[in-house]
Amino acid sequence: MKHLIVYAHPHKESLNHAILETAVEALKKNGHEVAVRDLYALNFQPVLKPEDTEAMKAGRTPQDIKTEQEFIAEADAITFIYPVWWTGLPAILKGYVDRVFSYGFAYAAGEQGIIKMLTGKKGFIINTHGTPSEVYDEMGMTAGMKVTSDTGIFEFTGIEPAGHLFFGSIGYLSADMYEGMLKEVEEQITALFPQD
Repeated sequence: MKHLIVYAHPHKESLNHAILETAVEALKKNGHEVAVRDLYALNFQPVLKPEDTEAMKAGRTPQDIKTEQEFIAEADAITFIYPVWWTGLPAILKGYVDRVFSYGFAYAAGEQGIIKMLTGKKGFIINTHGTPSEVYDEMGMTAGMKVTSDTGIFEFTGIEPAGHLFFGSIGYLSADMYEGMLKEVEEQITALFPQD
C-alpha cells in the first residue's frame, strides 16, 4: 500500500515525533511505501486566502495545494499524527484540511447531495493530549473529537476511518508508560495495515 502520513508537531524531541518514527518503521517493516508530510518542516501556509478559492474556481489550483493533493490522490491510506490543542487540530493541520481537502478535489455537490471524492482510501488518526483520557471520555470530548475528525473530515470525503488512538496525560507519565504507547502504535498499525 501507499501510505501518507500528515504530521503536525513543532518539536523533534516530542512524543509525537517518536510516534511518527514508530509508525513509519512499522509500515515499512510490512512492506508499505510511506510518504511523510511534516507540515512544520514544510512551513506549510495554513490560511485559506481569497486568492486560493478564486484560483481553484478558475481551475488554477495553487502549487502548494496541488502538491499536497497529489500526495493524497496517490495514497491508499492516510494517517494524521498530531497533538490535541484546545480540543482540536493544531492550526497548521486545520489549515491543511481547509486548503487541501477542497471542493472539487475531496468532495463536491450533486443532485443526490455530497459526492465523496476520496473513496477507497483508509484513514487513521493518532492523538496526544495533556488531559487524562478518563476526563475526556467522561465529558464526551473523546467522542466529540472522533465525530469532528473521523466523521467530519474522513467520512465526509469518503475516506474509511480505520482507527483512532488517543493518548492522554502526556507530560505527566513515566518513561515506561510512553514506551507502552509506542508499542501500542506499532501493534495497531501492524494490525490495521498488515503485509501486502
